[in-house]
Amino acid sequence: MSAFFRSRWVEVPDGLTAASGLAPGFRAAGAAAGIKPSGSPDVGLLVCDGPEPSSAARFTRSGTLAAPVILTKERTQLDGLRAVAVNSGNANAATGRPGLDEAAKMQGGAAMAASTTEDRVAVCSTGVIGVPLPGEKVLRGLLECSRGLSPDGDAAFAAAIMTTDAFEKRCSLEVALPSGTVRLSAQAKGAGMMQPNFATMLCFVQTDAALAPETADLLLGVCVKRSFDRITVDGQLSTNDTVILMASGAGGVRVAPESEDELVFGQALDAVLRQLALDIARDGEGSKRVGRVVVRGGNPGGVEAAARAVGNSPLVKAALHGGDPNWGRIVQAVGGALLDTAPLPVDVSIEGMQVCSAGFVVPHDHVELAGRVQRDEVEYVVGLPGDGHETEVFFSDLSYDYVRINAEYTT
Repeated sequence: MSAFFRSRWVEVPDGLTAASGLAPGFRAAGAAAGIKPSGSPDVGLLVCDGPEPSSAARFTRSGTLAAPVILTKERTQLDGLRAVAVNSGNANAATGRPGLDEAAKMQGGAAMAASTTEDRVAVCSTGVIGVPLPGEKVLRGLLECSRGLSPDGDAAFAAAIMTTDAFEKRCSLEVALPSGTVRLSAQAKGAGMMQPNFATMLCFVQTDAALAPETADLLLGVCVKRSFDRITVDGQLSTNDTVILMASGAGGVRVAPESEDELVFGQALDAVLRQLALDIARDGEGSKRVGRVVVRGGNPGGVEAAARAVGNSPLVKAALHGGDPNWGRIVQAVGGALLDTAPLPVDVSIEGMQVCSAGFVVPHDHVELAGRVQRDEVEYVVGLPGDGHETEVFFSDLSYDYVRINAEYTT
């Protein structure tokens, strides 16, 4: 399992084994339709052929929703999706009525390709904001995808949804439930414009288990809160974020509500989404390291604000990138988030070594600490007054490549 689960911050449950391809009952494909100047794949199609399809979804909470998000939320049966159509290279955001029209055409083309009705198709886009979507290219891409749909099409589909991603993010696992074995497959994209809820990210999860729509919605909601809602790359909220869980029922194993099956399946889904979320933070458009800040204290609002401040601080992120054990950056970020609370008795530990107690420096081994922050994953723990509340935020560093990529994004 180490090939996919790479982070010490993901608790991997027993009973997971590596598999390949999509969960039974699903087919997918990708195509190069000419949306991206590079000529790389940019249209993907995912189809559910299972006998008992159910689904659930979560979307960005941005006030400037992209056309595909608006259309999908308003015109689809989110609890019974049969297909997902995706394009990359163009966000179809801030495109007005023409953008909604193109999203509707995309939905119609995907419905024909998947032999289903339009209200069973979700549409997603990712890429540059404010550029009209070349609808004819998307439709040609969907037609090409319809000819290449395959149970092993997850790699092509994953490639088609990438934008500035440095590597693909996907998995296929067998999950041993008390009632039988099911498959769990997933594909995600995301590297920049990251801040819950949730990030410039798309994630699609498939299973051959039979889930009631209410069960799918409950499990997805809980797992998203522990994964994609806990990452940040740059504190920027996207217009297009979408996460979709689809269940085909093709495996014949029904996951009943409040059952041991539901518990075990939920643990597997949680592990998968947390690893995918960490992969997005690790990608981070040139990221070198991933940080995790854990904040504990008696005020839930203060705990959350402090964690976000640390994870989004360009000074903390730059120090993380350089492997610099400058814990003063942590103290500064916490103080900036909790105004008018001085004197704040903050505690700080880095990779298990305490460096600050009640707001004062603690004697520590500077050479040893400098070595610990050279790791690929660096953990910071912050203690605030009181107890009873704890939160975490995963964040990428701030790299030279991040500045270069975003300085040249549309040019």
